[in-house]
Amino acid sequence: MRKFLVILDDSRECLNAMRFAAMRAANTGAGVTILSIIPPEEFNHWIGVADIMREETRDRIVAHFEVFAKWMRDRQGIDPELVIREGEAVHEILSQIKEDAGIGVLVLGAGTEKHGPGPLIAAMTKQAGFLPIPMTLVPGEISKERLEEIT
Repeated sequence: MRKFLVILDDSRECLNAMRFAAMRAANTGAGVTILSIIPPEEFNHWIGVADIMREETRDRIVAHFEVFAKWMRDRQGIDPELVIREGEAVHEILSQIKEDAGIGVLVLGAGTEKHGPGPLIAAMTKQAGFLPIPMTLVPGEISKERLEEIT
């Protein structure tokens, strides 16, 4: 089954990317993989403290995922899978795409700030020519109604 890969983070634009991926998956008989990436610098503490912080971060990610997963199941009939990886974002996204042959589209939410669409999109567009799959950028300000129209 083809899957949409969408990135779960704390950005506002993440919501529209999630919506788009779920709606497209529901309308095309595909699945959704939600990837959350924990940056390596987040745990540069003593081992015991780092382990506690890592577990708290994972718990927060799972709680955040469950909000999106419930909406996807209830509204779109999609049961997403969660993948949590630790490392540098671009490397982990590329690794996930390489390791999961079912992933057919990468979905990223574009920020609306003056300084550009966001650091992840800036970094991923540099890799766009080498990606083995298409990348879809979802505008951060697009309305829910417009998303429904185009998916």
